[in-house]
Amino acid sequence: MQIAIVLYPGVTALDAIGPYEVLRLLPDADVRFVGAEPGPVVADGNVLLLGVTHTYAETPAPDIVLVPGSTPRTATMMADRQLISWLQTVHQTTRWTTSVCSGAMILASAGILGGLRATTHWYVQSGLAALGAKPRREERVVRQGKVATAAGVSAGIDLALWLAGEIAGREHAETIQLLIEYDPQPPFDSGHASKASPPVIDAAKTLLRKNALNFSEIRAYPTIAWRRTIDAFRKRQGLHDQG
Repeated sequence: MQIAIVLYPGVTALDAIGPYEVLRLLPDADVRFVGAEPGPVVADGNVLLLGVTHTYAETPAPDIVLVPGSTPRTATMMADRQLISWLQTVHQTTRWTTSVCSGAMILASAGILGGLRATTHWYVQSGLAALGAKPRREERVVRQGKVATAAGVSAGIDLALWLAGEIAGREHAETIQLLIEYDPQPPFDSGHASKASPPVIDAAKTLLRKNALNFSEIRAYPTIAWRRTIDAFRKRQGLHDQG
């Protein structure tokens, strides 16, 4: 079973590595980190290096695709034609197409979440709705058909364990959970926007805005908006042609 985890510069490390630690323990798992070209990519803290092992072209038919998010590069990857085209192609034959955090925005940009229930990081739920999905703000993992999306960052571990149960059965999934000793007991209880205090939410928003402010993101927004305008125009033209 081939599992393709997408990597790109600025990716949030735990979005990718959390699920990897679970999915690599599935029977016959063939995990590959997929990107534009093999080699190291710098994660979102600009310190940690992760490695792309296979290109998109070398991975034409994965069984599972997982798209992680990024604070500084989500919009950039939403506008990345190579990634979007690959996702649109492989989604036709995947067993599961999944995302963690703002990776859902990338799936949405590829047209994969149109009309589907989905979740993402609490900060970009409204953006998910703008791209045609049906946000489930209070849910940590949302599955509809063969598409499964996880909320922010750490929720990717929950998603991967759920996938493990679907693929290999509950006992094997529980075995993986025990092996990685995933038994969260956080010292604080502000892990969801519904639980956090207003000052904590404001501080988190400030930090997110600071980390997301870069030229590539600013440049990507007009590209995304233009594509959506063209897609809407083509759909209207198609309806007119049918009429």
